[in-house]
Amino acid sequence: MEITNVSEYEAIAKQKLPKMAFDYYASGAEDQWTLQENRNAFSRILFRPRILIDVSKIDMTTTVLGFKISMPIMLAPTAFQKMAHPEGEYATARAASAAGTIMTLSSWATSSVEEVASTGPGIRFFQLYVYKDRHVVAQLVRRAERAGFKAIALTVDTPRLGRREADIKNRFTLPPFLTLKNFEGLDLGKMDKADDSGLASYVAGQIDRTLSWKDVKWLQTITTLPILVKGVLTAEDARIAVQSGAAGIIVSNHGARQLDYVPATISALEEVVKAAEGRVPVFLDGGVRRGTDVFKALALGASGIFIGRPVVFSLAAEGEAGVRKVLQILRDEFELTMALSGCRSLKEITRDHIVTDWDIPRTHPRALPRL
Repeated sequence: MEITNVSEYEAIAKQKLPKMAFDYYASGAEDQWTLQENRNAFSRILFRPRILIDVSKIDMTTTVLGFKISMPIMLAPTAFQKMAHPEGEYATARAASAAGTIMTLSSWATSSVEEVASTGPGIRFFQLYVYKDRHVVAQLVRRAERAGFKAIALTVDTPRLGRREADIKNRFTLPPFLTLKNFEGLDLGKMDKADDSGLASYVAGQIDRTLSWKDVKWLQTITTLPILVKGVLTAEDARIAVQSGAAGIIVSNHGARQLDYVPATISALEEVVKAAEGRVPVFLDGGVRRGTDVFKALALGASGIFIGRPVVFSLAAEGEAGVRKVLQILRDEFELTMALSGCRSLKEITRDHIVTDWDIPRTHPRALPRL
């Protein structure tokens, strides 16, 4: 079957992967309302395209934290990628590098920061969970620095793991041939089978529930890398993130895997952008499956977006070639959306190019009286 859009990879991944692995990647928390809403909310944003503009040349390049990339489409951290494909994070790193964009490596990767660095050049960020043992955290951050990673994406919405019922039913645990490579050799306990989700039990034992804004400051004392705060959904937290010295904000609901009935990230984005007041860049992850989604996020003030599930589904389907294809499809769709909206560069994408369901209804000017 010829793949013509990103979403088609999910069905292929479902056929190829063991049920426990597919359900882990695909499912959300509890009723999975937010999981659906992450997609549905995009469908309620419509375009206001401008016409008769010379769009023979389209420039999609941008800079993120000073690094030039080919397009505002980047790769979110997704755990356990070797569950999807034997090459796992190696394949994803090579695909991101070939596309000229940024890969974010998960703390819970099945390849270490050093192994990913060994795949060759590329701009890479490291996603960080804060463990109870801060020596482990400091060591991990230093390793990421040494391996050439350019930023830390601090995940702040996971003091406890959300209730993912598919993982509970499946008694989810990491397959025996895989390990959390960044923590090999450290006495941190294993992700063993449990009465519910092995991952939930592991998180309860290892992740620091006392994590607070003061820890963003603490991180700044142990690294010179810029820190992105990932998991912001409100204006209040956006303002505190800026005050705490964050270099950027990622509007994220953890792929709808934490607290169900939080808004879709695209619905929360504008509130966060306004609160940041241009002092730091704001990015979005969650629900992006089309180039049109990328455009809508940028029109609402995002500096770029991150994709998660499309990476692991395409990886499961076709390995590195699948991830390359996902990035190419999104790039092509985004370029076409820009052209058909009358935008030749990212700075030409404005709020006036879209209308959302929360906008005040546009009033039509009264007809002028006939003279």
